[in-house]
Parts: sequence; structure tokens; C-alpha cells
Amino acid sequence: MPATKDRTSRNRTAARPFILWREVLTAYAAPALMAGTAGAVTGQQDLVVAASTSIAGTSAVVAYLVGTWLQRGGRPRRWTTSSPQIVLTAVLVIPAVGAAALLGWAAAQWLPAHSPVPAAAWPERLRIDLPVSAALATTIVTLRWRSTTAASAT
Repeated sequence: MPATKDRTSRNRTAARPFILWREVLTAYAAPALMAGTAGAVTGQQDLVVAASTSIAGTSAVVAYLVGTWLQRGGRPRRWTTSSPQIVLTAVLVIPAVGAAALLGWAAAQWLPAHSPVPAAAWPERLRIDLPVSAALATTIVTLRWRSTTAASAT
């Protein structure tokens, strides 16, 4: 049977448009499901809790901030579309990870003295959870945004 081109199907190579609320929802749901499942399978209750709080929450906030900055009212900055993807990603990931690491460190220092359960181990998780979540969310949102701007420019 000869191969025929299906003209009614949607072109799978075309990128979905960048819609910020979808990216934020995905940035929350994906790490929450993955880390939560990993915590449940390995029996790590603290990971199950962190999955939907510090890990997914950080991812969603960072995705929103980076996506909003990249969209800039629908008009991208010229250098964000002309520089190589790896450069743009690195320029955005480095400050996002730095800010998240600083916030995680500060929270790990401040929370034990001011929380009702000062002996809890969860504040220490913030030193790792926040920067890792920020790095992943920034990278994914930047690459997704850049793929849609490249597709719309052609």
C-alpha cells in the first residue's frame, strides 16, 4: 500500500504556542508528580511532602517569573531571540539558581528559629530543592519559549 500524506492531521513538528499559564501549570505538576512518585516508591515521606511544596512550588514561581520576563508584553528583547539558545539559557539559569540558592540558604537558617518544629529536617532540604527546581524550570521554560519564537519567526 503506497504511503500517502495525511493532510488533515496536525503537523507534529510545529511547536505549541507559548502560553504562560500552561507552562506554569506544567512546571508545578511535572516535578510534583515525579518527585512525589519517587518519594512514595522509596518510602521517603519527606520527599513526598517536598514534592508538592518546595520543589513544585519553586518550579512554578520560577517558570512564571522567567516566562513573564521573556514575554515582556508580547515583544521579546532582541538579544533573547538573536543569541544562541545555550547562551540565553545560561544567562537566565545562573541568576535564577543563585537567587534560589541564596533564598534556600536564608530559609534554612531562619526557619528553624522561627518555626513551631525547630528540630525538623525539612528546612535543610531547601538548600538543594530550591536551586535544583529553579535550574530545571528556567531551562525548560527558556527552551520552550525560544522554540516558539523560532517557529513563529519562520
